[in-house]
Amino acid sequence: MTDPTGTTGAGPAARRSARLTAAPMLTRALRDGTVFAGSVAVVGAIVGVLVAGLPGLWGGLLGGALSAVFLGLTATSILVGGRAAGGDLTSPVFFGVVLGTWVIKLLLFVVLSLWLRTQEWLDGRVFFIVVIVAVLGSLVLDLVAFARTRIPYASDVMLPGEGDESGGNRRGGSGS
Repeated sequence: MTDPTGTTGAGPAARRSARLTAAPMLTRALRDGTVFAGSVAVVGAIVGVLVAGLPGLWGGLLGGALSAVFLGLTATSILVGGRAAGGDLTSPVFFGVVLGTWVIKLLLFVVLSLWLRTQEWLDGRVFFIVVIVAVLGSLVLDLVAFARTRIPYASDVMLPGEGDESGGNRRGGSGS
């Protein structure tokens, strides 16, 4: 029987092929997204202060900072979950970390949204535009990181001569 990871069986040998191999992509997306959100915060703050004064400055800075935190939490939770689960993406520990982070992000977003909309020291329009630009830019950067990162998609393949004394292939062929 085949499990959702595409491996047969349910033992430890079958789970080895479901190891987290996306760490380089997630690390790159996290790094690039943080730099981009910081840049958007600075540009948003400058534009915000020109358009709306001090409330615009705070709207730009806070919009960029919160975008970096919320977007970074996603990639970080996947990396931390993968390490906590020993790289086993089928582990409940992995799903617990990722889902727990998502719930915390959702609750924090609702609380901050309700609180920030009543603040006089923050220009909501600048804040909103900076958040939208940061999220869209981060999505583009995630796509670029995904497209440029080399991730093996056949992790259970054994090449001739690897771990097989006879030099044959894994499917029971004669090796010739």
